Amino acid sequence: MAHEPEKDVYETHEVEAFYDASAEAEWSRLERHRTEFAVTLRALEEHLPPPPAAVLDVGGGPGRYAIELTRRGYRVTLVDLSAANLELARAKANEAGIELEDVIQANALDLGGLADAAYDAVLLMGPLYHLTDEDARRLAVRQARRKLRAGGVIFAAFIARFAPMRDLAARDPGWAEGRWDYLERLLQTGVHDSGEGFTVAYFAHPDEIEPLMEAEGFATLGVLGCEGVVAGHEDKINALAGEAWARWVDLNYRLGQDPALWGASDHLLYVGRKT
Repeated sequence: MAHEPEKDVYETHEVEAFYDASAEAEWSRLERHRTEFAVTLRALEEHLPPPPAAVLDVGGGPGRYAIELTRRGYRVTLVDLSAANLELARAKANEAGIELEDVIQANALDLGGLADAAYDAVLLMGPLYHLTDEDARRLAVRQARRKLRAGGVIFAAFIARFAPMRDLAARDPGWAEGRWDYLERLLQTGVHDSGEGFTVAYFAHPDEIEPLMEAEGFATLGVLGCEGVVAGHEDKINALAGEAWARWVDLNYRLGQDPALWGASDHLLYVGRKT
């Protein structure tokens, strides 16, 4: 696939503007979607080296994971495209009484300002949602890999190909009227560029994730459907507390590792080790 630098620049500006206008919503999203946050944290607990390991959070938005990992003793550098996200991350870290290792505005396609082979783990849990060109996605993965020490671990997140269809079915099925051609293209290409509802986005087919990451120098440790079995049915689960909540997190973490459920999850998490 030919690389399209002009397109990448255009998409970068659109994505940056979207998150600059929605930093608070991005922070609160993981309060509404507690299962995704809890199941992803379980994967981090299983695969991260022990603190105080150095973690690079690329595209970490307003710092949900960066702040939580810092609270747990990790040394976390947060990188994001959006200045508003980073401003909110600093404020939230201050509220939590913790200090991030560093907070840097940068593009996931160009991490040249950060030292190579300096981190024990990289979180790439956002940028791959928004790179519609395959060469650009591969470049972002390579940039992240360069920052890892030998044997370091990457956590790369994807939005699943079928997530927008589930969202439409639940929220506004009438939206599809007159847009079936667009939806067919979305199913075929994974590319959302309509300018409606979300910024420019790429929805990955579950079958493409491991080949992509392995081709860029990672040995697969696991793939996880972050919503487990409750994607689209999580509201009452997310209202639980105590033992009931903990048991549902355990169940969804276990079931999220079953490939039969990956296409039925909204977010997919790849975990791999630098080879």
